[in-house]
Amino acid sequence: MPGSDEFYPPAQYGWGWMLLAIGVLALLVLTAWLVVQLTRPRRGLSIAGDAGPVLLTGDVLSQLRIEYLDRIQQIESDYRAGALGPRHANLELSRVVRTFVNEYSGLEAPVLALDDLIARGVHPALIDAMGRHYYPSIFRPGPAIDPLAGADAARTVVRTWH
Repeated sequence: MPGSDEFYPPAQYGWGWMLLAIGVLALLVLTAWLVVQLTRPRRGLSIAGDAGPVLLTGDVLSQLRIEYLDRIQQIESDYRAGALGPRHANLELSRVVRTFVNEYSGLEAPVLALDDLIARGVHPALIDAMGRHYYPSIFRPGPAIDPLAGADAARTVVRTWH
């Protein structure tokens, strides 16, 4: 073959291209790490070696009861002062009681209907409060049931919930 017998070295890439390649790889690794971190299920607090839910101690439960009894008292005070109407006061009492049950026992009471709560066999005080005070006041046309009776029912739920 005619031509030169000299060898030519391979073409070298400039430093700019190498830095760009390293930057793209670093960006891909960071993106993968973010996807893994943001899509994995969140872990709750657990005791070492315990796969079940964390049980609250007596002091924490007592504090939780006191906190929710204070919230109920605040709603009752707002109603007496005229800041809340009877229907809205019963709605707030329903929210507070359901949130208490959720925090105390983990039962998803804020998103369950009365029929669902009955089917799960929850404490009768909650069923009574929901069926006699909150549901009729919130959903039934006409005058709302007295929120003071609903506040007493809410206190009963908070004091007797197991």
